[in-house]
Order: sequence, then C-alpha cells, then structure tokens
Amino acid sequence: MGIGRTTQRDHSSGQSRRKLLRTGALLALGGAVAPLTGCDLFDRDDQPAPPPDPLRPMVDESLGLAAAHRASAAAHPELAERLGPIAEAHTAHATELARVIGVAVPSAPAAAPTTT
Repeated sequence: MGIGRTTQRDHSSGQSRRKLLRTGALLALGGAVAPLTGCDLFDRDDQPAPPPDPLRPMVDESLGLAAAHRASAAAHPELAERLGPIAEAHTAHATELARVIGVAVPSAPAAAPTTT
C-alpha cells in the first residue's frame, strides 16, 4: 500500500471536475472583463506624439529660400536667368529631404516666367 492516500481516486471524475472548475473560472473572469472592453480603458490614444523630425526645419527653410529667389527673379527680370536655377535647386533639395524623412512637400508655385 502506498504512503499518503488510503483511498483510490477515480481519475475520470477528477478530470471532469477540474475541467468544470476551469471553465467556470474562465467564464467568471470573462464576465468581469467584458464590461471593461466597451469603455475607454483599453484605448491607446493617450500615447504621446512622436517628436518632430529634426530635418523638417531644413525642408521649410529650403522652400523659403526657393520662394525668396523666385520673388527676386520676378522683381528683377534681368536676374531671372541666374536666380531661376538657384530656386529650382532649393526646391529639389527640399523635395529630396522630404522624401528621405517621409513628409509631404507643399506644391511649390510655378517658376516665374522669364521675359526675353
């Protein structure tokens, strides 16, 4: 005879009782959690926004320089031939930076028409 137990246990009834208890516990737990899923407890909107990209000011500055060169070319038509390519270079630089950092570049105004 073994030490500890004096009666033999029916394994099938012990297993079914454990399954029943586990199922009841899971149902009780599920019943307690279900009302919480409808409220804002599990929403993740409270996470802070990611920090701004440090290259974003460079995009804005390049677009500002391009606009300034276009304005100068419009004000001084005799310099438009020199200032036009500079404005286009600044626009291209801003577009490339924006592509690298993944932001949208506002469409630049059309280049000032040159008079000949």
